[in-house]
Amino acid sequence: MNLLIFIFGFIIFIVYVYFLLTIVSKQHKIQRSEHQQAYDEHDMDGIGNQGRFPIDKSKKKKG
Repeated sequence: MNLLIFIFGFIIFIVYVYFLLTIVSKQHKIQRSEHQQAYDEHDMDGIGNQGRFPIDKSKKKKG
């Protein structure tokens, strides 16, 4: 009886893990396709847009 309950629980666990990994895989593919379309061609170095904006001239100190 105990072995039967263990086998039944193990089958449920295997089915759960299978569907969990399937959902994670599908969502990863969707996210990858969304990020390919949002490619920033101005970001050549890969560190973001840190140098794209000029320094605000009103904030410079007059010396």
